[in-house]
Amino acid sequence: MRTYNADSMKQLYIKQKMFTFGGEQFTVTDGAQRPVYTVEGSFLQIPKSFSIRDVNGFEVARVEKKTFSWLPHFSVFMGDAEVAAIDQEFSFFRPRYRIDAQGLAIEGDWWDMNFTVSRNGVQVAAITQRWLSWGDSYEVTIVEDALETLIVALVVAIDKVKADRDSSSASSAASSVA
Repeated sequence: MRTYNADSMKQLYIKQKMFTFGGEQFTVTDGAQRPVYTVEGSFLQIPKSFSIRDVNGFEVARVEKKTFSWLPHFSVFMGDAEVAAIDQEFSFFRPRYRIDAQGLAIEGDWWDMNFTVSRNGVQVAAITQRWLSWGDSYEVTIVEDALETLIVALVVAIDKVKADRDSSSASSAASSVA
């Protein structure tokens, strides 16, 4: 796979707040800590969704969890169009997921939030989890500006898939102890 040119890449940082009264909240900043996007999760709304807004407050993308499905399904919308989907596939052992995002390939350990995104064999983004922080933090390196919003939305969606899986594992463990 060809890698990116370091001169043309953009760094974004996603910082998830641990808890806010209205629901989950993320701030996406640039390298100078200036807000680029805000992400707000619905609290009691069905279906569960995350609205990604630019600095002017306009919704640029939305992540939704399908309410009535046997296995989890998450959709990423830009405008009214679904531009990406994450589906859990049936598996007896370790959970497997399929990500369909406009010809993008995700390689690496996306479960631990350390992966790259490529299109036609060319790396267009890299995501790494940042440690030693309060809440989850991710460093997102974007090479192709046109994919910025989609990449941010994918990171939010994958983070939500992970959070749902972690909470379902925790509740399964708690019920087996009781």
